[in-house]
Amino acid sequence: MKHSEREEQWARWMRAAMSGDEKAYSSFLVAVAPHLRVMARRRCEHFGAPVSEAEDVVQEVLITIHLKRGTWDTARPIGPWISTIVRNKLIDSLRRRGHRINVPIEDVIDILQAEEQPDGLDMLDVDRMLEQLKDPQKDIVRSISVNGADVRETAERLHMTEGAVRVSLHRALKTLAALYRSKSG
Repeated sequence: MKHSEREEQWARWMRAAMSGDEKAYSSFLVAVAPHLRVMARRRCEHFGAPVSEAEDVVQEVLITIHLKRGTWDTARPIGPWISTIVRNKLIDSLRRRGHRINVPIEDVIDILQAEEQPDGLDMLDVDRMLEQLKDPQKDIVRSISVNGADVRETAERLHMTEGAVRVSLHRALKTLAALYRSKSG
């Protein structure tokens, strides 16, 4: 059976299942499960996850299909809907397990670029730009964007709320961007 014929059969079974046909739903699940296993294994390999995770992903996909089958648009192909569920469940699984892809530094050391040493001119440019802001905005931008302080400590130091600091920072950065565009354009 061709790929498109297989998906058309799955769609027929799912439509019938949504209308209450339990036998069609059972046929759908039996037919789609092996396909889900293959997809999950391939995606686990692609993302560097252990293949042993594939079966957990398949079980979650089957549960999601069962719970969300009413969200499938019967006028659309079922394959992409299923693929999206597999992808999302694999991503959820990787996040839950704290999956990280580790690349040994030796593999990328040649392509890493050395950080340039500031010559002092950059800070002069920053100071010139900040001088064009009003006092609280100037202090907020310098504190958070230049000195690396967080919003909470900046708010406490300036006796402002965190929300007010965020709003002021956003407005100041918007002003700086407009000033920069007007000078460089």
